[in-house]
Amino acid sequence: MSKVCQITGKGPLSGNARSHSLRATRRKWNVNLQTVRVVIDGKPQKVRMSARAL
Repeated sequence: MSKVCQITGKGPLSGNARSHSLRATRRKWNVNLQTVRVVIDGKPQKVRMSARAL
């Protein structure tokens, strides 16, 4: 299962984690995904949605 919002299409971002000595190591910021029951076309469905899209 991918870490992508099914409503907005937002996915993880990548960048550098900086320690106190400013050493750069690659890291990833994932989207805050929540599983929500949503009624689509009169049927309840489970959707993985970002917290911002709620």
